[in-house]
Amino acid sequence: MARIKNIKRNTIQVLTALAYNFHIPNFFKGKIYSGSTKKLCLPGLNCYSCPGAAGSCPIGSMQAVMGSKKYKFSYYVFGMMAFFGVMVGRLICGFFCPMGWFGDLLHKIPSKKFSTKKLKPLRYMKYIILFSLIIALAFVMGDRYEVIPPYFCKYICPQGIIEGAIPLAIKNPSLRLALGSLFNLKLGILIVTIILSILFYRPFCKWICPLGAFYSFFNKYSFYQMDVNKNKCIDCGKCEKVCKMDVDIRKNSSHLECIRCHECTKACPTKAISSSFIQRSENEKSK
Repeated sequence: MARIKNIKRNTIQVLTALAYNFHIPNFFKGKIYSGSTKKLCLPGLNCYSCPGAAGSCPIGSMQAVMGSKKYKFSYYVFGMMAFFGVMVGRLICGFFCPMGWFGDLLHKIPSKKFSTKKLKPLRYMKYIILFSLIIALAFVMGDRYEVIPPYFCKYICPQGIIEGAIPLAIKNPSLRLALGSLFNLKLGILIVTIILSILFYRPFCKWICPLGAFYSFFNKYSFYQMDVNKNKCIDCGKCEKVCKMDVDIRKNSSHLECIRCHECTKACPTKAISSSFIQRSENEKSK
C-alpha cells in the first residue's frame, strides 16, 4: 500500500510538470510560448521563460505587477495564489510544484545524506525573501518602473536557467553569444542548488522559495487538513523520523513546513494520521 501511494505521488508530480509545460515542440524550436494562457498563474513554481510553459509563475507574476505604475496591486494575481493556498495550503509544494519534484529527484541520487534539523533557522530566509525582495521592494521601487524588475527570478531562482536559459541557448546560437555574467551567476546558483539537493532534502523549498513561504501561512486555515487521532496514536515517533521537512505532526498537524507529502501517513503503524477537506472533530463524527 505504501508503495502504491508513493507511485501515485510521483505520477502526479510528473503529470503536473508536463501539464505546466505541454508546449513540447517549442523546446525544439527554441521559442517561448506567448499565447493567452500565459495570463493564468499556475499554482507551482514554473519559469515563465520555459519554452513549453503554458502559464505564468505566480512569483514572477507577483513581481511584475506589485507596485508598478500600471497596477499598484494586482488582486488577480494575489487572488489566484490565495485561492490555491486556501484550498490546499502547502500540498502544492508536495504534489504540484515542478521545482519541488526536481528536488525530490536529485535527492534520490545515491550519496551520503545529511539532516537539516540543526539548520532550522535557515527556513526563515524564505520569509525574508518574500517580504523584502518581492513585496516591500516592489512598493518602494514602484514609482520608478512601469513594470517592476523580477529580482528574485532574475538573480536568485535557479529554475529560470534550467527551464529557460539553457534550453533556449541550446537552440539559439545568437543567444549563446550574448550569455554573460548574469548567466554565470545563475549557473553557479543552479550548481550549488543541485549539490545541496543531493545531500539535503529540498534545501531550496526549505530555505529559499518565497512561494512555499506564501502557501505556508494557509496551512492552518486551508480546507485540506492533516489530522492526528490521539486515541490511535501510540507516540512511537515513526512519523517524525520519516518526515524530511523536519516536522513532528503529533505536535502540530498544520505546521508551516508541512508539505503534506503523506510520508508520515504511510509510516504510522496504527493509521492514526489522516487527511481530508475540512476535517470534522471526533465529537461531530460520533453524533
